Amino acid sequence: MYQIKYTTDINSEIYRDSLNIRTTVFVKEQNVPEDIEIDKLEDHCTHFVLYDDQTPMATARFFVTEDNGIHVQRVAVLKEYRQKHLGSKLLKYIFDFAKKENYQYVILGAQDHAQMFYTKLGFKVVGEQYKEAGILHHDMKLEL
Repeated sequence: MYQIKYTTDINSEIYRDSLNIRTTVFVKEQNVPEDIEIDKLEDHCTHFVLYDDQTPMATARFFVTEDNGIHVQRVAVLKEYRQKHLGSKLLKYIFDFAKKENYQYVILGAQDHAQMFYTKLGFKVVGEQYKEAGILHHDMKLEL
């Protein structure tokens, strides 16, 4: 049975689970430098982790924008759990969370290879292509 937990406490077990997933996916698999992956926003974000029993499988975080939206970042699913729609489950949970808090939209920087995934969730590309940590991205937005 899947369970999603969240925290703003960077000393919590949930945050450590999130960071372990991110380190595995972004630093080890995608070669993102650790000093880019773990940034100065860590304690300004709400961190989410999807668990199956006690096993952390997927994560994402967001921070609130100045114009009442949320900026989702660090969406990651461990390799052995991909293709099980866990990223979608986690993001839909975050969208519901954001709606309950009366946020107006979700924005994120999608790696170009993941654009179709986000398009299926209702996102639209906004802006020009850019490179972050050596990976091509586009900003994408979803109105809530």
